[in-house]
Amino acid sequence: MNEKYELAKWLAGELSEAELKAFQNTPEYTTYAKIADYSSQLKAPDFDADLLYKNTINRKKTTPKVIPFYNSRWMKVAAIFVVFLGLSFFFRTNISTTAVAENGSKAKFTLPDQSEIVLNSGSTIEYKKWNWENNRNLDLEGEAYFKVAHGKKFQVSTSLGTVTVLGTQFNVKARKDRFDVTCYEGRVKVVHDHKMVIITKGTTVSFNKAEFEKQFTTSTKPEWTENQILFKKESLTNIIDELERQYDCKIVLKTKENQQLFSGTVPSNNLKDAIAIVSSTFHLKLIKFEAKNIILEDF
Repeated sequence: MNEKYELAKWLAGELSEAELKAFQNTPEYTTYAKIADYSSQLKAPDFDADLLYKNTINRKKTTPKVIPFYNSRWMKVAAIFVVFLGLSFFFRTNISTTAVAENGSKAKFTLPDQSEIVLNSGSTIEYKKWNWENNRNLDLEGEAYFKVAHGKKFQVSTSLGTVTVLGTQFNVKARKDRFDVTCYEGRVKVVHDHKMVIITKGTTVSFNKAEFEKQFTTSTKPEWTENQILFKKESLTNIIDELERQYDCKIVLKTKENQQLFSGTVPSNNLKDAIAIVSSTFHLKLIKFEAKNIILEDF
């Protein structure tokens, strides 16, 4: 270490007169001087004293310089490439595609197998595009109409149950404790709270807590796709919730508890008419009507 220190000071011109004389009397000085003189003639841009020292001290050694593989430039490039591939694979296999229909709007999109889905207002659906052929699962919150490509299998999961289909058209609605499934073509398997039922064209099944009901319809598609909201034995509270989703508004009820149920349709493109139907059915009067703020109360 002392030789390295003296050499560095000599190269930097920092040796005292006594230190310089002592250094010039060392066996290595002649070699150092020649190297320094040659280097100055070459006018090297940067002089690495540590490197010069190591090369001189080890000049009699024949062991080749070994660059650790992990310090290799290509190793670093390969490592970055592997990390990139890993992240790319992670995102492709784990990140879901989400489709959303905000309140007051509807959304239509196509799956990788060309099956079509229409989302009703205030609904969300998630699925993974990657490896879709082997993982045909969707998670639904709200209501959606499905037109499944013929011959394609399909599973829709909700918080209230699952629907499994094969080349068909059907509607799924999961709101609060109410779960409704209607088949318009083909057949679907519906599972709710360990109860399984298979329905075919023109059949609707409804699960409301512990109650189960099976009905029939002549409709060829959901009424909501044609600006009509269909209610079957629905409570006032749930009807108001649906109107708020469809019209993206706030409806305040100043009423006592109302146990009456409503079956029928109301428009989803004319708020005044919809409010008039609900008011007439449940014996309510309109106190305030603004674009986003409506108040109803008992007579």
